[in-house]
Amino acid sequence: MASEGDWSCDANDSVHITVVQPGKEKPTTLSSFHPQFTYPIFGDEEQIFGYRGLIIRLRFAAHDLRPQVHISYDEKFKPVGDAVPVDLLKTLKPFVPEEAFTALPEYEKALQEDKDAKDFVPPGKLVHSYVTRGRSYEIWAGSLANPEVRRLLDRAQVLVSLFIEAGTPLETDDPEWTLKRWMVYFVYEKVTPPTPSASQYSIVGYATTYRWWLYRRDATTDTLDGSKPYPPAELDLANLPSRLRISQFLILPPHQGSGHGTHLYTTIHDACVADPTIVELTVEDPNEAFDALRDTADYHILHPVFVKHNVNINPDPYDEQTKKRRPRRVPTSALIPTAALQDIRATFKIQSTQFSHILEMFLLAQIPPKNRHTGGANMARLLIRKYNAEDPNERRYYWWRMLTKQRLYKRSRDMLIQMDVSERVQALEDTVTNVEEGYAALLKVFEAREEALKAKEAEAGELQTTTAAEGSSSGRDKRNKRKLTVEDDEDDEEEEEDPATAKRPKV
Repeated sequence: MASEGDWSCDANDSVHITVVQPGKEKPTTLSSFHPQFTYPIFGDEEQIFGYRGLIIRLRFAAHDLRPQVHISYDEKFKPVGDAVPVDLLKTLKPFVPEEAFTALPEYEKALQEDKDAKDFVPPGKLVHSYVTRGRSYEIWAGSLANPEVRRLLDRAQVLVSLFIEAGTPLETDDPEWTLKRWMVYFVYEKVTPPTPSASQYSIVGYATTYRWWLYRRDATTDTLDGSKPYPPAELDLANLPSRLRISQFLILPPHQGSGHGTHLYTTIHDACVADPTIVELTVEDPNEAFDALRDTADYHILHPVFVKHNVNINPDPYDEQTKKRRPRRVPTSALIPTAALQDIRATFKIQSTQFSHILEMFLLAQIPPKNRHTGGANMARLLIRKYNAEDPNERRYYWWRMLTKQRLYKRSRDMLIQMDVSERVQALEDTVTNVEEGYAALLKVFEAREEALKAKEAEAGELQTTTAAEGSSSGRDKRNKRKLTVEDDEDDEEEEEDPATAKRPKV
């Protein structure tokens, strides 16, 4: 008799996700991939007991994400006492819509004969379009109060459990005033329809955002612009000052690594900047991969602004008299233009901790690599000479470390004050070094990206010049980890959120 172990299979391998579209005779598969996680559905061990040769195929129509679950297996375990096979339908039902349990022949027939598919456009409004590697993409945004947006999101929500660690699907049966707080962004590729009745849209990924009301001390007397008494007679939540928070953010595996995440994040950021009622953009529980994407995108946004304002560290913030007194405080306002930086942060609506990360990265990039720890700088000499070092870049680097330590100390003060002084100093030193290493890695990515863009623009410019010289009138449209030893929370105001009402999905 076979042991129970012989009847267990890996849930991640057993689940197959496929994106399908109509074909000439039957639906064809555009892409197929396995989930990254299945523990929310099948338990922490991610094992399914009671089957051999098990395949759980989860299909999605490429345009409207119409789902279908099909289960097949070679053998099923016969119950012995308490040992019974996992009830797969019962286990899956809380995670996928009821319509997903349609029989396969009926599903394929409905997909092939869908008369509305050729006229399908994503719900909401087209907010961004772009071309990558010769393929066209569009980003559509719509309120969760829109039934079509809600239906599309409900069909996609199982992907949260399969690809976002600790992710939780959204509740979409809330009152309308709550649903209006949510905006959903869908990324689609425009493809050549395989049949005259098929859609030209194929899903790439999506993101959800919600407005988080921001308390303002002056809110009882003035509106945002101070034009009339506040609050108004009829309160419209959409016009209240708010933070915008990214909740879920997913690019499907076949489309990852092609820049779609950056386009999606930048589109959300642009909408945030354009909305006068949004104060800043935040992110809910980002993982390391999203942190890297966000850092790179924000650096790309802020880099030219910092250059324009000539942002850099003043290597000599003290006069001679002050130096003799051996001051103990970091002279922040004398080192960097704090007022100008605050204006930049408010203009681009980047959360304060995130803005500090990008600023630190930019300031580090202004220091030659040879003068940094990661470039082999003489740290022993720096610790002795400090702000009296002869080389101004060594002084800038000393002050860069002090500014970064100051931020980290403020963020983790409650933990650090419990340490001995020597332990505290060493913890901050180790953390600053780890932060620098993370920034250095991101700077390499950014510099490589900039070089590639310059090379592409130069190539396009040469081609345009050659074409013009030949008398042609045609032209070209040239569009364009942080490792911490000390705890460093992502959001300054995280503790203000009510845990009883907070949505828990992770990016």
